[in-house]
Amino acid sequence: MLGMGGDAGSRGAETAFGGEAGDEVCGDLVRVIGPVECGGDFPDRCSFEAVGGGTAGLKPGEAAGLAIERAVDLALAGEADAVVTAPVHKPALAAAGYRPGHTEMLMALAGVARVGMVMCDEGVGGRPARRVLLATIHVPLARVPELVTPELLVSQTRLLGRALRADWGIEAPRIALCALNPHASDEGMFGTEERDVYAPALVALSGAPWSVTGPVPADTVFRRAFSGEFDAVVAPYHDVGMAAFKTAAFGRGVNVTIGLPFVRTSPDHGTAFDIAGKGVADPSSMIAAMRLAAGLAVRRRGCPDQPRP
Repeated sequence: MLGMGGDAGSRGAETAFGGEAGDEVCGDLVRVIGPVECGGDFPDRCSFEAVGGGTAGLKPGEAAGLAIERAVDLALAGEADAVVTAPVHKPALAAAGYRPGHTEMLMALAGVARVGMVMCDEGVGGRPARRVLLATIHVPLARVPELVTPELLVSQTRLLGRALRADWGIEAPRIALCALNPHASDEGMFGTEERDVYAPALVALSGAPWSVTGPVPADTVFRRAFSGEFDAVVAPYHDVGMAAFKTAAFGRGVNVTIGLPFVRTSPDHGTAFDIAGKGVADPSSMIAAMRLAAGLAVRRRGCPDQPRP
């Protein structure tokens, strides 16, 4: 668990964005909270033992849960400007009494009712950035139609628009709503959600300081967005967004949680216990998560050398 701050000035941003993989990514920007220091805050809850790599269970779950709590405490106290989380093993967290998952823990600890999950691959070398918000996340596909409501689309799009302005520094964000049905239902031929759900959401979103286009069919919206026509896409469910995003940005993606009172990023992969200790893990996504967290934190603090909303 990494807490980034508390002096995320322009020098830190240059360090985070300007180096190759390795120590230069961190520079003086990242404070690493180790298990001994974390355990000192909770002496009655911690006992440390070697468990080896690629191991799940009660003890690893406790350590992960305490690290999350400590990172949020630092952020809320103003001692860290961002939290970068490594992948966690949900069954291990559950075994230690933490439910249901990582993002839900952050919401509860921060005292917020709603957040958004945005997958990002920031553009380099002139290539447009790729950003996809998942309106629904880890739910069965059969439940998606009942969960995708006008209220959900409006609240998630507003979260996204505010984040694009405040954290990414995009003055007038361009957002696309990905349709739920094939061909955006072809005027009701393949469903009614585009008429009954998307249309009222678009009315409610009119007049905002960002433009919203949609519903755009899933088979074209990501190509258009990833070519630079839109700054971000709102995907109605997990796999339609993640399939497109990971096809284009596998290994470089970063998960950003928007709506928290601090910046939170994480890599776009899981624990990968199957390759633990083999020396083949690719750190690119974790490095990208650290770099992006630094940039978002600097901009959120209003650093003068960053674009402002």
